[in-house]
Amino acid sequence: MTDIFKPINEDLNGTSKTPHDPYATTPPPSSNAGRTALVGLLGGVLSAAGYLVYSRLPDDQKDRFNMQVRSLVESRVNELRGRFNI
Repeated sequence: MTDIFKPINEDLNGTSKTPHDPYATTPPPSSNAGRTALVGLLGGVLSAAGYLVYSRLPDDQKDRFNMQVRSLVESRVNELRGRFNI
């Protein structure tokens, strides 16, 4: 017998829900929407804080930071191009 067709422990014990139970097929409520909203809110707060830090940098440090980010992005793009033979 494969794992797909093995009975679940609740079925073996006789404690499974009966077919006339209206909530037998209803999945439990999920908190994915709350987690998604929390992650979105956290991302917004972090990006706002990053923008405040970046806006207060002197011009020479902003230029150096921009060059570092461009080189990092360029290296990642080249790596992906190499992987996919583009």
